[in-house]
Amino acid sequence: MPIDVDVAHVANLARLALSPEELDRYRQELGVILEHASRVQQVETSGIMPLSHPLGSGNVFRPDEPSPSLDREEVLEMAPESRDGFFVTPPALD
Repeated sequence: MPIDVDVAHVANLARLALSPEELDRYRQELGVILEHASRVQQVETSGIMPLSHPLGSGNVFRPDEPSPSLDREEVLEMAPESRDGFFVTPPALD
């Protein structure tokens, strides 16, 4: 079942300047793609559950376990500027 698409109109909507040869080539290629999509839509899928992804996936996160943190004083010593136990940064707004 051939599917006819006005490729020149679609190219105009997309603001594409295509030569007559390009229009013909894209018309043929788009026709093949749309025919294939039409055949795929005809596949019987009534007994198949919808999927969000073709492969099964599990939780990829590691367990959230507490661990020792960096020493606060040691980190503040490495900062360019600190005051009263906090980092000093330039103001975001004037």
